[in-house]
Amino acid sequence: MDRIIKIILAVILLLCLFHFPYGYYQFVRIAAMVGFAYLAYNSLTNGNKVFGVIFIIFAILFQPLYKIALGRPLWNIVDVIVAVFIIISIFIEKNEAT
Repeated sequence: MDRIIKIILAVILLLCLFHFPYGYYQFVRIAAMVGFAYLAYNSLTNGNKVFGVIFIIFAILFQPLYKIALGRPLWNIVDVIVAVFIIISIFIEKNEAT
């Protein structure tokens, strides 16, 4: 289940590079906060404190209540960095399981 959530989060973050109505970006903020909070909870309950803390930071970064104004170009960079990190975390998790 974590892998599916990570893939969905990576895709919606990478889609932020395109021009969509503002509602899409609001959806991304809510979905990312919920997804990262879930991933943080699972990571912390499984004993992986490093990923747990990183996902908490991501949940705070994307939370929709207090918007962090970075500007579109900087948000695009953040979205790509976070998406790449999520994809890498899938492979790290896969290697740790074997």
